[in-house]
Amino acid sequence: MPSYKPPLWPVSVKAVVFDGEGRVFLLENERAEWELPGGRLEISAQDTGEPADVSPESAVEREVLEETGWQVEAGSLVDGGVWVYEPVPGRRDLIVTCGCTVRGPYREPVASHEHKPMGLHAVGDVPGLAMSDRYKQSILTRHGRL
Repeated sequence: MPSYKPPLWPVSVKAVVFDGEGRVFLLENERAEWELPGGRLEISAQDTGEPADVSPESAVEREVLEETGWQVEAGSLVDGGVWVYEPVPGRRDLIVTCGCTVRGPYREPVASHEHKPMGLHAVGDVPGLAMSDRYKQSILTRHGRL
């Protein structure tokens, strides 16, 4: 008898994080769009022995550190920051967005090998950026502008 394998949604945890000057940190993806730093909520890797993420908050803290070199503390979920994203037809991800605060003394972010361009953007520039409207909404909500 074949075993049942439920369909699974990929879950991506994303961070809205501002530097000391109130600029939001963004990464450019392969579609030449800006996006929030973050990545997949991971299960344990049996081949490497890496532990599973225990929460969306711990996953986003790990991802931001990997992608920027920033140690952050994940706060609450952003209002309206949990949604289904279809970046390309047929590929859907569940997005979970946390507000984050940089811990320790401020230092310039360093982009990982996973991304090319990165940028610190003034909140006022966000509406005109090439990025998902839901990412824009999350940034503006976290900044308190909606």
